[in-house]
Amino acid sequence: MAKVKKPGPYIWGTGRRKTSVARVRLKESGSGKFLVNKREMTEFFCNIDERQRVLAPLRAADVEKTYDVFVTTLGGGITGQSGAIALGIARALLKANPELEPSLREGRYLTRDSRQKERKKYGRRGARRGFQFSKR
Repeated sequence: MAKVKKPGPYIWGTGRRKTSVARVRLKESGSGKFLVNKREMTEFFCNIDERQRVLAPLRAADVEKTYDVFVTTLGGGITGQSGAIALGIARALLKANPELEPSLREGRYLTRDSRQKERKKYGRRGARRGFQFSKR
């Protein structure tokens, strides 16, 4: 017998970028609270660019104060985590309201950024940079 999933108070979305993973929960309440790893978003992201990247899907859908956002993120750095959170929020918003898809697609918030770090090759100092050559 298959389990029937009972609808809970949260809408989930998962986002990934580089090596970062973000699990996003949206709660329809109206206060606009935003927590990242149990810290305020403004405390977690000190850079204004990262804050704007994270809030961009909510602004595109015009639901900034409609949802409470709770995020658990791990791996990578601040830039990767902000990109992962933005994708997770966009996916959760799409689950909550499929009519938002055109505005989210237009802003490219539903497209996963597939760029990864290029691997180091043997005989070189990095992915492409060679060792310093000395003639003498």
